[in-house]
Amino acid sequence: MLVVIHTPALEVLLIKRADADDFWQSVTGSKDSLDESFLATARREVMEETGIDCDLSSPLADQLQDWALENIYEIYPRWRHRYAPGVTRNTEHLFGLQVATGTPVQLSPLEHTAYQWLPWREAAAACFSPSNAEACLLLPRFAPFVRRP
Repeated sequence: MLVVIHTPALEVLLIKRADADDFWQSVTGSKDSLDESFLATARREVMEETGIDCDLSSPLADQLQDWALENIYEIYPRWRHRYAPGVTRNTEHLFGLQVATGTPVQLSPLEHTAYQWLPWREAAAACFSPSNAEACLLLPRFAPFVRRP
């Protein structure tokens, strides 16, 4: 699951992985259980990784949008140990989350060491992962469907 967090001006939040100094990305994560929905996973991961609350009871609840897109990609060898033996490909479900400019970010220090807000094209260029870069480039296509606060 991948969530492109952005402002109405299409500035994208990128976070820097703690275990890979050159790896800027959007919020990513996996289901905690097979029956956890992608939407629930997205809400949980956004909170865990950025401190931004988009849970069902928050004002941002309706700003989390399922883009109904999936990427299938090869898992980088250095992270395959996180998956079951023999798993080499991952399916990534895409979401967008619009937040107000200036929304505070509180990183989980075990996962991420820094963050930055970049215009969508610059964010795409800064992403380590090609699928994350592509998601940033898709933002203008999906942003008009997000209700403006």
